[in-house]
Amino acid sequence: MASNIYTHHDSNIRRTWFLMAAFLVMVIFIGWGISWYIGTPIILYAAVAFAIFMNVFSYWYSDKIVIKMTGAKPLPDEGKYQEVHNIIENLSITAGLPKPKLYIMNDPAPNAFATGRDPNHAVVAVTSGILDILDKTELEGVLAHELSHIGNRDMLVSTVAVVLAGFIAIIADMFLRMSIHGGGSRDKGVLFLVIGLVAAILLPVAAQLIQLAISRKREFLADASGALLTRYPEGLASALLKIAGHAQPMRKASHATSHLFIANPFGAGAKQQLSSLFSTHPPTEARVRALRGTV
Repeated sequence: MASNIYTHHDSNIRRTWFLMAAFLVMVIFIGWGISWYIGTPIILYAAVAFAIFMNVFSYWYSDKIVIKMTGAKPLPDEGKYQEVHNIIENLSITAGLPKPKLYIMNDPAPNAFATGRDPNHAVVAVTSGILDILDKTELEGVLAHELSHIGNRDMLVSTVAVVLAGFIAIIADMFLRMSIHGGGSRDKGVLFLVIGLVAAILLPVAAQLIQLAISRKREFLADASGALLTRYPEGLASALLKIAGHAQPMRKASHATSHLFIANPFGAGAKQQLSSLFSTHPPTEARVRALRGTV
């Protein structure tokens, strides 16, 4: 089982460093462009400092940012939530992982995600809706899926991507505004305006591609590893069908964090609105077929 859970452990760590390095280069390049346009090296120095700061910040505090963005709160270790803690503790022991912190989102839409920079700083969050509609074996399947993400370090690259993709969008907007309202010579202004327009169009696309680069394959891997962890793939298969059948989107559904969740947070109706090519999740039917061994 360990060979399955940790199959992509090293590649995901390398992918995280690649994302951070690419972000560093991109921000420095933009800083150089603005410095050239304005005619002062101060912007370049500020860009270097900003890129380094954001890389460190996204690595160390990305889990706290995601928790804040989703409005999750610590799950009480008592009363009706005690069983959830017992399930995650037993699964963690079986997987050879530290027990992650548990959080809950007050949302009727069933969903869950894992975040954190490593297994020792991991968080698993569930919605109140998922606790309401799933039975014990189905909940075990979902939590095992999230633990597999933790063991495989999926949540490291995913969570860092949330922060970096968000700042890419901010940079794109800033770049366009400066190209329109900035100073500099007329020739520079025309060139910078063209570059700014291109950046405003391409950088948000790049942010989306970063999320897609995380790959939908990781969901299939986590499904398979989670099924091995519980020894009961039907539990997760049944849970996925229940979650997919819920049409209501999450209250704090966000494109920045959508790829973190076990299922599309925009609800069943999102299938008609989004092309499968740009979906952060593979089709539920394909995941269920894989779990049931019919592929």
